[in-house]
Amino acid sequence: MTEPRAPKRLFIETYGCQMNVYDSERMRDVLAPLGYAVAEKPDDADLVILNTCHIREKATEKVYSEIGRLRAHKERRAAEGKGMTITIAGCVAQAEGEEIMRRAPAVDFVVGPQAYHKLPELIARAARQAGERLETDFTAQEKFDVLPARAPDGVTAFLSVQEGCDKFCTFCVVPYTRGAEFSRPFADVLAEARSLADKGVREITLLGQNVNAYHGGASFAALLNELAAIDGIARIRYMTSHPIEMTDELIGLHGAEPKLMPYLHLPIQSGSDRILKAMNRKHDGAFYRDIVTRVRAARPDLALSTDIIVGFPGETEKEFEATMQLVGDVTFAAAFSFKYSARPGTPAAGMAGQVSEDEKSDRLRRLQAVLFAQQTAFNAGQVGRTLPVLVTGDGRRPGQKHGRSPYLQSVHFHDAQAQDGDIVDVRITGSSQNSLTGEVQALAPA
Repeated sequence: MTEPRAPKRLFIETYGCQMNVYDSERMRDVLAPLGYAVAEKPDDADLVILNTCHIREKATEKVYSEIGRLRAHKERRAAEGKGMTITIAGCVAQAEGEEIMRRAPAVDFVVGPQAYHKLPELIARAARQAGERLETDFTAQEKFDVLPARAPDGVTAFLSVQEGCDKFCTFCVVPYTRGAEFSRPFADVLAEARSLADKGVREITLLGQNVNAYHGGASFAALLNELAAIDGIARIRYMTSHPIEMTDELIGLHGAEPKLMPYLHLPIQSGSDRILKAMNRKHDGAFYRDIVTRVRAARPDLALSTDIIVGFPGETEKEFEATMQLVGDVTFAAAFSFKYSARPGTPAAGMAGQVSEDEKSDRLRRLQAVLFAQQTAFNAGQVGRTLPVLVTGDGRRPGQKHGRSPYLQSVHFHDAQAQDGDIVDVRITGSSQNSLTGEVQALAPA
């Protein structure tokens, strides 16, 4: 009797944004019919994919460092008579594919974020050592048309509805690595959401580089309305949004649709109007504050998160203080803050007045002290409240469950009966900067 063939092993390392997490999941789906099972670590994988991010300089350096480690595993496996295919995917692949092939001979092929549906073809080429090993065409429509059905891992899932960007912020590489804005057709998004619901998904997060610029046959607010009508979907989130795409219809929906969670990620980047203009953000601080006021009027318990860059070229201490003032005035439940990092090919990389690393580090330290205090205070403000928590899995301790609050906080509690996908009322008894603890009260209505 012929022994069953052992499954091939796949390891995907994901860097960067939620869109990359989604892309990694879809690459796994593409490769499953070829017999690839997921490996926990790269050491003994037959295929390793680094799904890369090009937003920060250190992320790019980390990719090359990881390639060096993978080369050692590849050489060891070759000595044992085994193979290892190394693939670089994502935004670094799109921006620097030719340089990767020149600099890192251990890499078998490079695939950009709009072409990972071509992985089976690329793997076959690599095995034959024939044909083009660089695939970085912008073919978003084709990609979504040919991807297989989703295989979600749990009760929450990302759902990509929009890719690319036409805003051209001067610090950002996304328009060059993800291409022009593309929105998936309305019907396709709804079909995928229904399929996810049928497979037990209870919470979906819509993704896009400018997700609220969606224009796939309906407005973004209309899309959210239709998604909320799908049986089984209990919660909806979206990111990343742009302030100038926050329409009256969308703002009003935050108060009208209970399935739309009270959490909004709305990047500001700077509190200085001059810096915002230099960034080509297309809005000023007053516009941003007005949006925040209006959306909080629609949903008073809204948790707001943001992105902020310090040390943009030409930023003075006074302009940095304007950012600190805005942060103090608005208050955020969470924030992602970074030192400006010059990305090759972007307009800001050649601007005069580049801020020193020491000054950027000092400003980031001062900003994060305020942001961390705000996040800690927001979490502490939940103590004593009873929150509906979506159960997403087991906690680290026996009998402990893990879940998500409406505000995207991790919540840990004990409940022997709760199953993944249940929504339970949890009275919050403790908090930290990053999570909450509580006691289950009762099973909330689905």
